[in-house]
Amino acid sequence: MKVLVYGGGAVGLGIASCLLKSGCRVDILARPNTISSLRSHGLVRTGIFGEYHAPASSFGCYQSLDGVRKNTYDYVLVCTKSFDSLAAARDLSGHNSVFDDETKIVLFQNGWGNADAFLPFFAKERVYNARVITGFHRPANHKVQITVHADAIHIGSLFHSDVPPLEDLCEAVTKGDIPCKVTAEIAKDLWAKMLYNCALNPLGAILDVPYGALAESAFTRSIMDSITEEVFDVMTAAGYQTHYKSAAEFLRLFYDKLVPDTAEHKSSTLRDIIAQKKTEIDALNGAVIKLAQKHGLHVPHNLGMYNIIKFIEARHC
Repeated sequence: MKVLVYGGGAVGLGIASCLLKSGCRVDILARPNTISSLRSHGLVRTGIFGEYHAPASSFGCYQSLDGVRKNTYDYVLVCTKSFDSLAAARDLSGHNSVFDDETKIVLFQNGWGNADAFLPFFAKERVYNARVITGFHRPANHKVQITVHADAIHIGSLFHSDVPPLEDLCEAVTKGDIPCKVTAEIAKDLWAKMLYNCALNPLGAILDVPYGALAESAFTRSIMDSITEEVFDVMTAAGYQTHYKSAAEFLRLFYDKLVPDTAEHKSSTLRDIIAQKKTEIDALNGAVIKLAQKHGLHVPHNLGMYNIIKFIEARHC
C-alpha cells in the first residue's frame, strides 16, 4: 500500500510511524526543517504504545508536491492544521500525478468543516474523515510521542456509506499499534469530539492546565457544561446527531470516563499558544459560532472562549 502523509506535524508523524511499522510504502510532505531532521535521524516514536524507529532509508520525505516521485498513491492522508485545509486542497488538486481513479483522501484533522474545503476540488466520493482521540506530541522535528489514547481512530465518509475500501488502511494503522476501524457514522464521531474539544481546548489553554484540572473545579465544570449544552443545541439545529441523546448524557460520560482517561493531557490549543502559532479555534468553537449564527442561536460561552483565544493569537501571530 502506498500512502502520502501530507503534513509532518505530530499527527502526521504519528500515523506515518504506524504505517511504516506495518510495512506500507510511505512518503511524508513536511516543512524544510522537518525534512532535514527526518533525513538525518529517521522517524522516532515513543510513548504509551512503545518505541519504534524507522530509518530514513525506509520512507520518502519532500518539501513540496513538485518533488514527489512520479507515481500515484492509494491514500493521501491530510494531517495539516484545520486552517490549512483550503491551501492543502488547492495544492493537491494541482498535482494530478499523485492520484489515480481509486486514490482516497482522508482528513486527519481537528474540528468541523474541513471536508467542505476539499469539495470544490475533489468529488465527494474521494473524501473521507478520521476521528482521532489520541494525543500526539512532537518533542523534536523527527520525533513523535504518543501521550494518551481514549479510543480507536475511526474513519468514514460524511457523504456516502461506501466505507469497506478503507479496511486496508485501518488494518495497517492497527498493525502499527494504534487501533483503527471503519465506521458508517463518522459525523456522529466528529460531533462527539467537537463536544469534547470545544469544552476542553480553549479553557485549558487560557488557564494553562491539563484536562483533569478543569474537571476538578466546580467553577470550570460550570463553564464546560454551558459550552457543551450550546454545542449540542447548535448541532441539533443544524440537523446533525451524535451518539448521545442529550448534552446531559454526554456530560456524564465526559466526567466519568473521557476526562479521566486524558487527565494529564494539555490541549493542542495551549501547545500552539506556547509556540506562538495560530490555533485551530476557528474549526472548533468558531465553527459552532458560525452554525449558531446561521440558525439564529446564541452561544455566549463559546463566543467568550473564542474571543479570548483570538485575543491571545493576535498578540503573537
